[in-house]
Amino acid sequence: MRSQSEIKKVIEGRLKTYLSRDKTGIRREVLNLFLSIKPMTIAEIVAELQKRFSVTFHAIASMIGIIASRIGILKATRNTDGVTSYALKEKYVNIVVRIVGV
Repeated sequence: MRSQSEIKKVIEGRLKTYLSRDKTGIRREVLNLFLSIKPMTIAEIVAELQKRFSVTFHAIASMIGIIASRIGILKATRNTDGVTSYALKEKYVNIVVRIVGV
C-alpha cells in the first residue's frame, strides 16, 4: 500500500502530464475555477468557460470526468435533485496551486 506522500507524488505527476497537453489553456482554466469557486456543476463550469473559450458541454464533462477519475483530485456530490457538483479535494489544493501557479 502506498503512503500519503507517494500518492501525492503520483497525483502531481499525473496532473503535470495532463497539463502538458493543454494547448488552449482550457484545462488550466478549469483547475483555476475549482480553486476560486467551490462546488460547481458541469453546467456552471461550461457557462464560465464559454465567456472566454468556445467549448461544448460534452467536452467539459469529459474533461471533468478525467480529472475526477484518472487524476483523482475532485470529489463529486449529488444533491436531492440528482444534480452532481464537483469540488477540489482539500488535501490536493496545495498541489494544484503549485502546479497551476495561481
